[in-house]
Amino acid sequence: MERRNFLTKAATLGGGLVALKACGESQTGHADGGPAVQTKPKILWRLASSFPRSLDTIYGVAETFAKRVSGLTDGFFTIHPSPAGELVPALQVMDAVQQGTVSIGHTASYYFKGKNPALAFDCTVPFGMTARQQNAWMSFAGGRELMQKVFADFNMMSLPAGNTGTQMGGWFRREIGTLADLNGLKMRIPGFGGEVMSRMGVTVQVLGGPDIFPALERGAIDATEWVGPYDDEILGFHKIAKNYYYPGWWEPGPQLSLLINLKDWAKLPAQYQQAIEVAAAESNQTMLANYDAKNPPAMKRLLQAGVSFKPFAQDIMDAARSHTQEIIQEQVTADATYREIWTAWDQFRQDSSAWFGTCESAFSNFAFKS
Repeated sequence: MERRNFLTKAATLGGGLVALKACGESQTGHADGGPAVQTKPKILWRLASSFPRSLDTIYGVAETFAKRVSGLTDGFFTIHPSPAGELVPALQVMDAVQQGTVSIGHTASYYFKGKNPALAFDCTVPFGMTARQQNAWMSFAGGRELMQKVFADFNMMSLPAGNTGTQMGGWFRREIGTLADLNGLKMRIPGFGGEVMSRMGVTVQVLGGPDIFPALERGAIDATEWVGPYDDEILGFHKIAKNYYYPGWWEPGPQLSLLINLKDWAKLPAQYQQAIEVAAAESNQTMLANYDAKNPPAMKRLLQAGVSFKPFAQDIMDAARSHTQEIIQEQVTADATYREIWTAWDQFRQDSSAWFGTCESAFSNFAFKS
């Protein structure tokens, strides 16, 4: 669906579903006007999430999405969400969708950059775009169309369905004062950010959400990142590590996505497809607003619990950005598809940042300090 037509189609969705019902009844109703037979198909999909049930915001949005789809289809299209580990492990969601084990998954596409490095652009890139910029690129600047070329190779499509906003930099058992302090550190950090950290001397581990706390507790890792105050408080990282660094330069606006098996998508009636589009767009907005409401009081509670919020040192930020640029240029040189996506993405990022850096930045720098 063209993004520019999205709002029009969303507005007419209810009428389309009514029309489907009326059509089904009129084709099967009696000539004398007797009761009609309902022919709208009943469909059940399973959804595999990469996130644990305990996180009511990042996992809960899958439940909200499923309820909305059901409501928009009068209960005829049911999607049953399952948390990480119930159907498949957190980091096997993409495989499950590709193979048709499940019809749909909710995950972060950068978890799977080993399959194709360009998948990071469907989620987030270090020192990249904020949630607002990512939404604009995906919806109105050709980002979704470019990413579909990548996902089609895996027999799937992707829809934006959530964003956390800029994340925290994570929990560290000891203080990280300089770049040298990262050398040899064992840290859970996935995606592009993990690759950058590796080049800065960090021993990187990739763990699903449910496995992080036990690894931190027993000392298998020295540090971890997840999302921000609200989720991190639920997962209990502050009980083990008290040094909480910011910003999460590797996740300035990480988009969560619904990955949908293309064959199963093609079998859906058009009205059911529109129901998914509408519910995904609502989920995309709802998750960000939910985090923006819940993170501030969670930050207060963590401060009261003795957690120290600390900025990363300048030499860490400079080195991280330098390594990010190196990795991107390596991929641009090696792969034509990556180069095509990055060229469009980077041009939009520059133009968008020039605007945000003018008005938004001036206001934020003044207002957020008061």
